[in-house]
Amino acid sequence: MSLRPETVLHIYYIEGILPTDAPIPAENFIGNWVEDNFSFLFFKKSARETVEKILSNYPGLRLQDEYEMSYEQWQGGAIEPVRIGRFLINPPWIKASPRKGEISITLDSGVVFGNGEHPTTQACLEAIEIACAGGKVKTMLDLGSGTGILSLAAARLGPKKIASVDYNFLASQTTRTNVLLNNLEEQILVINGKAEEHTGVASDLLVANIHYDVMRNLIRAEGFLKQKWFVLSGLLRSEEKKISAFLATQPVHILKRWNKDSIWNTILGITRE
Repeated sequence: MSLRPETVLHIYYIEGILPTDAPIPAENFIGNWVEDNFSFLFFKKSARETVEKILSNYPGLRLQDEYEMSYEQWQGGAIEPVRIGRFLINPPWIKASPRKGEISITLDSGVVFGNGEHPTTQACLEAIEIACAGGKVKTMLDLGSGTGILSLAAARLGPKKIASVDYNFLASQTTRTNVLLNNLEEQILVINGKAEEHTGVASDLLVANIHYDVMRNLIRAEGFLKQKWFVLSGLLRSEEKKISAFLATQPVHILKRWNKDSIWNTILGITRE
């Protein structure tokens, strides 16, 4: 369900996890975002009675609060075309023309965050460009894909087979929407699952812009060293130090690091096996 800047969101904050397959009337329903032990239901119109009826079937769940805001307020500001390096990221309702040499991507973020403006996303895009510059990256794992922006960008740079993985069901749905919008379904496979469970197959490039709690397990997972190139991002300063300390004990070589505002860190490296 495509959203526009003027769309009014009605958000219901629920204590407990509402199953992603819970029956919810499709009319005006946008999605169910599950985070930790909470669920957020998004509708395009007021749905208090509908939500209360749904919750009556799940005695352990409780409505904590409800909010009403514009789509732009939810996303934190105006939603406009974004230029990041060679990439032009257009929302579905605007088609800015690419400049010479630019790569145009259509991105419908839905209610998932990740329109390209976060510094970790920008660092990952630069790192992916570096890895793909030699034309040898043919396969990629995108772990913690969010809106799918990194998979979409990589698909324009060379990789022919990309697995785009996110544990959040709504994020996977959003990625799937964007894959279809950009006609990349032959290149990108969307998977709803745990990141650390998808390193068993070797790839030319692993990209993980993901929570530290997942990252620390990911780099220890069987198969991590099977990946030729890797990009690790989404790391705060103290987290980056812990990840780097572990990588120093492994057969890897760090090629470049990004540090934005002394807060967000990204690592580009290759394995030596």
